Amino acid sequence: MYLPTLFLLALSVATAIAASPEPRFRMVDVDSKIAIGYGITTADVDGDGKPDLVLCDKNQIAWYHNPGWEKHVIAENLTQLDHVCIAAADIDGDGKAEIAVGAGWNPGNTTNSGGVFFLKAPVDRAQRWKPIELPHEPTVHRMRWVKDWQGRLTLVVVPLHGRGNKDGSGEGVRIQRYVKPAGAGDWEITTLQNSLHKTHNIDPVQWDDDVAQEVLIAGKEGVFALNWSQQENRNVLEPIADGRAGGAGEVRLGKLPSGGRFVATVEPMHGNALVVYRPPAKGGTNLWDRLVLDETLVEGHALACGDLLGLGRDQIVVGWRGVLNRPGAKVGIRLFIPKDNTAAEWSSVLVDDNTMACEDLCLADLNGDGRLDIIAAGRATHNVKIYMNEKPAR
Repeated sequence: MYLPTLFLLALSVATAIAASPEPRFRMVDVDSKIAIGYGITTADVDGDGKPDLVLCDKNQIAWYHNPGWEKHVIAENLTQLDHVCIAAADIDGDGKAEIAVGAGWNPGNTTNSGGVFFLKAPVDRAQRWKPIELPHEPTVHRMRWVKDWQGRLTLVVVPLHGRGNKDGSGEGVRIQRYVKPAGAGDWEITTLQNSLHKTHNIDPVQWDDDVAQEVLIAGKEGVFALNWSQQENRNVLEPIADGRAGGAGEVRLGKLPSGGRFVATVEPMHGNALVVYRPPAKGGTNLWDRLVLDETLVEGHALACGDLLGLGRDQIVVGWRGVLNRPGAKVGIRLFIPKDNTAAEWSSVLVDDNTMACEDLCLADLNGDGRLDIIAAGRATHNVKIYMNEKPAR
């Protein structure tokens, strides 16, 4: 069990408009002995109504019980190579999360690397879970539970490369959808898209008015919204940004009032730039308008959007993982705040200064106070931290 640090991290934004609240975050050290922290997410694992932390580490899969953050290792060494991604959600409506894992991480082997596992929970969810191996494509890299047209949560898995690819060219990346059977049968697996050649991250979003979620995709060729169909091979990629800036590594959807939205990215993959895309003006190109917010990131690798400050419009949280001993480089997390509902001007505030080499982060209201907190896992810093969102100062 890890206790909160005794100090309050109070942060002010000199360039923010006067009406904006002053963000205040209290750092909580959850774990200081992880290996890499490839993926961090939240879900109610034990059904007590509170979101727990779920970690995909190099050789372990673990969850941390809210609110004391006791660690429970539920799987280890699923493959000889590293675990690389995780997805956790209650897919059957019993109030307890199901967990899937991507493993066998070797981006240089585009023919027979990778692994996909569904972890079957025991009665006591603090004990070891049974791994069920599923068919997979090479270089499995990201996965999320995504709602389909029937309202079911199904697993979407995205490799980094297409099968047999070299230097991002060759066969397209097979983005696949896994449907869990009701009983003991085989999982249904279909290919949603295979026209892109190097993909890095995804974000399930509600893009239109139908039941199904769409999927934002960031990769070598740019940023796209995958609007899927009930018919295989009829899925449409709607372009948001092309790959002229080197493509994108991270992508998240941000919400604005009255149905407005923006798309946030880190460019290129493992890149230095935080970028916002806003819908194009009527009559212009179908590509969205590009606005660079920051070009000083060192290996930007984590991104989230949400209304942490209660402004009625989303903010952006970005983390970067540049190695601590890299000359002149620092690691950390920064919060970007739109000054108004157009998302045309932004201010920013540093949340973590050089103690979090951020491999991944997410947002969740961990204590039920109505405010989103930041949860992050650090690669070179080997740590998991929570940044509790305290009541803003006025």
